Amino acid sequence: MSHYRPRWQYEQETAATRAERMRWWRESRFGMFVHFGLYALLGRHEWVMATECIPREEYETLAQRFHPKPGAPRAWARLARQAGMKYMVMTTKHHEGYCLWNTQQTDFNSVKTGPRRDLVAEYVEACRAEGLKVGFYYSLMDWHHPDGGRCHYDPAARRRFIEFTHGCVRELMTQYGPIDILWYDVKRPLANAEGWEADALNQMVRALQPHILINNRSGLPEDFSTPEGEVRAQPGDRGRGWEACMTFNGTSWGYLVGGEVDAWSARDIVKMLGKACARGGNLLLNIGPTPEGDVPPDAVAPLQTVGRWLGRHGEAVYGMLDESGGGFPSFCGMTSRKGHVVYFWRTVWCGTEQGLGGYETPLTSVTCLTTGQPVRFVQEGYRIRLLDLPERCPDPECGLAVFRLEFEREPVFKWLPTTPAIVAGWTP
Repeated sequence: MSHYRPRWQYEQETAATRAERMRWWRESRFGMFVHFGLYALLGRHEWVMATECIPREEYETLAQRFHPKPGAPRAWARLARQAGMKYMVMTTKHHEGYCLWNTQQTDFNSVKTGPRRDLVAEYVEACRAEGLKVGFYYSLMDWHHPDGGRCHYDPAARRRFIEFTHGCVRELMTQYGPIDILWYDVKRPLANAEGWEADALNQMVRALQPHILINNRSGLPEDFSTPEGEVRAQPGDRGRGWEACMTFNGTSWGYLVGGEVDAWSARDIVKMLGKACARGGNLLLNIGPTPEGDVPPDAVAPLQTVGRWLGRHGEAVYGMLDESGGGFPSFCGMTSRKGHVVYFWRTVWCGTEQGLGGYETPLTSVTCLTTGQPVRFVQEGYRIRLLDLPERCPDPECGLAVFRLEFEREPVFKWLPTTPAIVAGWTP
């Protein structure tokens, strides 16, 4: 391939452009994940084909029953915008192998069966209409393709499956204009990046989409890691980004009948977002549309509420945040920071006074973003006290207020040796 370079050269080139390519993503902080496929028809988790041992031939028949309404992705994108999300990532092909675009690699797709429409095209159009960046999820694992399992032990099958995989990704990178994110998933059954020829695959992707961001699930670290089910950075993330991907009900990525009993509240979502902001990461929150393509009802009100909350508190979320708010951790909240400004997210409203410790730099002003009102404070050594706070949290919807603390300069934090927790050997 004319675009292929030695691995070391490719790594140097991507590292050199990473900060610029990722800036919009870091500033966006919050995105929507969408898992949509044939599994929605069964409503028992997106792994239902595997976990219930449904034969391939029986599962294939679901395609003839799959008839999402035209333009369904527009409702997803509209809700994402209302929620304050800035980008979306949709499953173009999940592990079941059903492709949602007009692929030439297999007839098991949404144009030749079921809706007989290019659902990826509808999704891309919806994202752009709502001003959202466009991300494609692509599962390397494939339960439908005849070589999807055989490739593990049969060299000829592996060669066919690699050509199928690279062909699918090439189509996604060439048929829909600029694409902002490529989100791989599950590199089984091949054990590593070499097995998938991921180096050549990703170099091809970047040749076609120079500004794209690629995650780490092809076996190569690329631009960002994807901790799943927890809002926490992973080892080796320094110099790269990280994005916590979370379901909406703690159980299923796809549509789950009855999943609303465990659905996140708006407060839950804001707290997850706060953890990501405090630790310098992003939050990718999933919805699993119904078979008709509707947003699950349990997701609508919480996400709209989050959007209203971000309308008042977005300053603490969007933009280039520093990795830590610093100071001693508060068990009543968490902090995010931009330069000389620290945002304290008070998650527990425990009275009319709040203390923050470990700040050596002089504090010049405090404002409650929730109310827009200044807050009286006292700074004594490394101790800050916010005073005369309301008896009850002024945020009626999420019960989470944010305070803007502006320091004289970028704050310096100091762990005092006389602090009991430090003496006991505890460290943050």
